[in-house]
Amino acid sequence: MGSSPDRAARERTLDELRRRMAAVPGRGESAAARTPRDQPLSREMLPVPPPLAELLPDGGLPKGAVVAYSGAHSLLTGLLAAVTGAGGHAAVVGLPRLGLLAAAEMGAQLSRLAVIPDPGPDPAEVAAVLLDGLDLVVLGLDGFAVPPARCRVLAARARNRGATLIAAGGTWTDPALRLDSRVTGYRGLGAGRGRLRSVCLDVRVSAKAGPPRHGRMDLCARAGHTEWQTRETVTGATEFTALHEAVS
Repeated sequence: MGSSPDRAARERTLDELRRRMAAVPGRGESAAARTPRDQPLSREMLPVPPPLAELLPDGGLPKGAVVAYSGAHSLLTGLLAAVTGAGGHAAVVGLPRLGLLAAAEMGAQLSRLAVIPDPGPDPAEVAAVLLDGLDLVVLGLDGFAVPPARCRVLAARARNRGATLIAAGGTWTDPALRLDSRVTGYRGLGAGRGRLRSVCLDVRVSAKAGPPRHGRMDLCARAGHTEWQTRETVTGATEFTALHEAVS
């Protein structure tokens, strides 16, 4: 029985992605093929926003690892900006609402970022292809629970390729790290008035070894670009607006 039109179109798309991944300088199939399959997880790190580096066990995201992510898109955008701004290549799969303007304001090089907002019925398959040629792949799961066997296959592929996979907004079995973030408040924005100057995030990092780490960080607007800062204690009563007050 022949393939359905939808399956044939998906195979063409995947073939095109494979061709493009193989052409990425310094990576692609030729580079991946030289990596032994039994090689342990690389301790090389992908860069991250400075306040997050203070919370991560090794100061960055380990290459070849899988990270389970939940929470605000702002931190995902910052991770993409940090990697592409440092010369790496990244992709976003299945997150159509992720803001490219915000990424550019954080320092992202959009020419090094592939965006696939609608990956079709099997976004994990698309992410697996992208792992062959990129440094970082962010996979939006939209609440989906990836079966444990599939998690192991994709984790092995990421490890063998030396690429980092972030599984966002779903359930992933046995990741190397878990990152959770949430927006907790704003500066400069009152109850329906004011100019937004910064957004405060609470971030929790859980690794396989050691206790979880927790920190707060601000995204601060600075004349067309966004800076990451470790959260400072606020003493003035009007300096900080809690989230429920800002949206009430």
